[in-house]
Amino acid sequence: MRYFLGADIGGTKTHQIIADETGRVTGFGESGPGNHQSVGYAGMLKTLQDGLGRASAMTGISVEQFSGAGFGIAGYDWPSEKPEMEATIRQLGLDCPFYLVNDSIPGLVAGAEGGWGVGLVSGTGCNCRGWDKDHRREGRVTGYGTLMAEAAGSSELVARAIQLVGYAWSKRIAPTALTGAFVAYAGAKNVQDLLENYTEGRHTIGADAARLVFQVAENGDAAARELIRWAGVELGQLACAVIRQLEFELLEFDVVLAGSMFEGGAMLIEPLRETILAVAPKARLVRLTVPPVIGAVLIGMQEGGLRPDPVIRQALIESYATLHNAAQLPGD
Repeated sequence: MRYFLGADIGGTKTHQIIADETGRVTGFGESGPGNHQSVGYAGMLKTLQDGLGRASAMTGISVEQFSGAGFGIAGYDWPSEKPEMEATIRQLGLDCPFYLVNDSIPGLVAGAEGGWGVGLVSGTGCNCRGWDKDHRREGRVTGYGTLMAEAAGSSELVARAIQLVGYAWSKRIAPTALTGAFVAYAGAKNVQDLLENYTEGRHTIGADAARLVFQVAENGDAAARELIRWAGVELGQLACAVIRQLEFELLEFDVVLAGSMFEGGAMLIEPLRETILAVAPKARLVRLTVPPVIGAVLIGMQEGGLRPDPVIRQALIESYATLHNAAQLPGD
């Protein structure tokens, strides 16, 4: 029996699973953040060692027994980082082929029926990457948010919402219900108190306040609704850029939507859909409903010489869910 490792290395947590060649998940390990931009390569290695130790202890499979491994890595943004990434991972003691990708790719592989297409992520921040059918060509945006004007995650939505509160206060736009929502959220005395403390850095309003924008929009506020439409169009434009790079315009393929922003529903997704279909009318939008680490182990299988088919993919999904429920593992 051959065994494979998949790792989803994130900015806040890291998941690793061990699966056999039939798609049966036998081991799971959760550990801390592994993005080298925040914890360094030494921190990334420790995170991987901790999670792999837990997964191996659960299944009894040692690192020398793996036939292939796939790693989706937050912060793996440029080819120049590959040598040090590989050197770090080799310290795990792997004696098998392994493949590294940005952490947006495993969600695409896990969520797309054929394991290829475009993966669009919008959580705290946003990112977009794509793979062709043979996994030989990759399309991408930079993934650097506001620095590169690729900004439609919840943190950017909140920042723009507070800008609109400032616009309304200075009468650049009509009054908006966003004002009262953010004053209450921040515990401010009034809008001027909110803006003073926010601009002076005494009030920090984080990405979790994005829910306020959706609530206000659902109640009919024009400024909030237009803001969410902006976010949908912006996300759609990121996907269209990747579609053009990969020449997918005439193909049927999946656009996999991952991240908490998409919980906002039709107000966000419909302008996103319109933007994408104007460029690629056969594209299908699908929500990611399985953990991205499933995609990482599928990448590991392929790198190890196994051609994972839909039966194996489904077995991974079902056996992971069974293990997750039986062991009361942490949520994804």
